[in-house]
Amino acid sequence: MSNPLPSLAPHVLLVFLLQISLLLLVALALGRLAVRLRLPALVGELLTGVILGPSLLGAWSPGALRWLFPDDASQLHLVDAVGQIGVLLLVGVTGAQLDTAMIRRRGLTGVRVSLSGLLLPLALGIGAGFLVPAALLSGRTDRWVFALFLGVAMCVTAIPVIAKTLADMGLLHRDIGQLTLAAGSVDDAVGWFLLSIVAAAATTGVHAGSVVLSVVYLLGFLAAALLIGRPLVRRVMRVAGRSAEGGVRVTVAVILVLLGAAATQSMGMEALFGAFVAGILIGQTRERPGELDAKPGRPLWTDLAPLRTVVLSVLAPVFLATAGLRVDLTALADPKVLVAGVVLLVIAIAGKFAGAYIGARGSRLSHWEAIALGAGMNSRGVVEVVVATTGLRLGVLSVATYTVIVLIAVITSVMGPPILRRAMARVQLTEREREREQALSGAQA
Repeated sequence: MSNPLPSLAPHVLLVFLLQISLLLLVALALGRLAVRLRLPALVGELLTGVILGPSLLGAWSPGALRWLFPDDASQLHLVDAVGQIGVLLLVGVTGAQLDTAMIRRRGLTGVRVSLSGLLLPLALGIGAGFLVPAALLSGRTDRWVFALFLGVAMCVTAIPVIAKTLADMGLLHRDIGQLTLAAGSVDDAVGWFLLSIVAAAATTGVHAGSVVLSVVYLLGFLAAALLIGRPLVRRVMRVAGRSAEGGVRVTVAVILVLLGAAATQSMGMEALFGAFVAGILIGQTRERPGELDAKPGRPLWTDLAPLRTVVLSVLAPVFLATAGLRVDLTALADPKVLVAGVVLLVIAIAGKFAGAYIGARGSRLSHWEAIALGAGMNSRGVVEVVVATTGLRLGVLSVATYTVIVLIAVITSVMGPPILRRAMARVQLTEREREREQALSGAQA
């Protein structure tokens, strides 16, 4: 007779419960405070980890920090596991809400803005990766990999932050709001793709054969997702949609996202990419229209509102708080790290803003429209935090570099709304935008 699975030690379970409770409590309080101050909730949730981590609690009371977050791998892995599930589902939910129809409608303009806003910061980030001082390197990876990873971190955009910012400011119906979402969605998709390649290079080494193999795996996975995964996900979600219980659809969606993540993880790629692709496939699934109804069926991802609520209100804050725990502001006391951090911040802001601005002006948008687009695309938010966490986990980033990148994510997310507000005040509302605003108001009523 086989032995039963070992259970958690009582003290380990107690500490785990206290960790999750405290992280959620402080994240909720600071997140609400950030919203009251007209800042993204992400700022308060990341600050949770900073306060409870080595930067503040560790400096003020090292004993309390060691008791609450003991230097025990098995204990820390419990909280990390919750955070990992949270970030995978967050990426999956983001993919499910990706409006592929809008991307197709925006066509050349969206692609031009997206590529310009992606390639310029990517090139600047890679270049900076070869020039930063050795104090920012982890010592566990090749500088090539570090430079590629820094380039990816500089070029990403955060659709969740952009979408919420536009909604809070009443700009979703504006042409710039729609274009920002379309271009940002393309950036997000390409960003996850690039992250997978760099993550594979970090684990196998930067060799032509390994990089080519990683690209082949990625393209093969995308082909399988398109040819096999899309009809399979459509059938599974429609079968789940027949259930009178909404929980069945939520459970099936979670299973599909986790299986997508497992598929790319098994290929030596980043699990986040698989979760994102699975989310897109779920988002494209619609109900079958009735025999007398020629209109396309309702998208089934709208049934996942309970999952989105749990992910955004519980699991994502835990992930962001644990990400904040790894931030060590004392690393900025090193002048080399501080100067390099300021330079990287300038590169991140200037590269993304200039790239989006150039793409917008090349598409014959006005000066103020281009500024608004650059401000929206510049928000890194949770996506850059995910990229930084991945780099730290793979050993590509040092704690100092990780701290700098997380701070860039916070600063770029905070600076976007005021610039957007000022620029859009100078862009005249068109008749088409008024009609779209009325349509959106009617849909929400």
